[in-house]
Amino acid sequence: MSAIRVIVNGAKGRMGRESVKAIKAEPDMELVAETDMGDDLSAIIADTKAQVVVDFTTPAVAMQMVNTIINSGAGAVVGTTGFTPKDIRDLEDACQGRKPAVLVAPNFSIGALLLMKLSEFAAPHMPQAEIIELHHDKKMDSPSGTAVKTAEMIDAARKAAGKSNQPVHPDDEARGQTVCNTQTHSVRLQGLLAHQEVIFGGPGQTLTIRHDSIDRSSFMPGVVMAVRAVVEHEGLIYGLDRILFE
Repeated sequence: MSAIRVIVNGAKGRMGRESVKAIKAEPDMELVAETDMGDDLSAIIADTKAQVVVDFTTPAVAMQMVNTIINSGAGAVVGTTGFTPKDIRDLEDACQGRKPAVLVAPNFSIGALLLMKLSEFAAPHMPQAEIIELHHDKKMDSPSGTAVKTAEMIDAARKAAGKSNQPVHPDDEARGQTVCNTQTHSVRLQGLLAHQEVIFGGPGQTLTIRHDSIDRSSFMPGVVMAVRAVVEHEGLIYGLDRILFE
């Protein structure tokens, strides 16, 4: 089988540089281009016959980049965050029946995905939950995509069990943002990379699930997994958990 032809878009950024190294290290992948802001991505996809574009750009251009990739016929692995629920719905429509797939992942760390899955499992059994996410001071969006996805999974698990999370004083300005009925708090500081806690509360007890990424290399096994997945699947895949757990 021939190697998967891959472009890394946003290759000058921190996650882009790590992705370049990760793709180059895989024997079943060929890095055919490194692109960034100002490059004609559509023309480069055509010239290189790229099968998959890994995109780590910025929230401001995320939808533009994904639409360019979709129109080119390539698959996409998108780690850029900041997508709205409407963006995801629009991408689902645009990718209907399309192969290769487009995968949008708020987080590529296997540990973070396990945190999300464990939170989903715990949600029906603990009546309250709050999310605290902590990231470096250069992260542009808040709450993080991981926190939003976690809140969505908690909410869906509760609804499936006929239960609901009741935020405490959600209108208090000091209580963070309500995301899918879960209070979510964002911290941005130098010295941090990517960290998240989900704290569940019940009568006389709490349960805390925490994950810490201390180096960007923690995301690369997930990026590589995603590249392989999109060439085999179709449509929109929202979250790497869809591949890891389903």
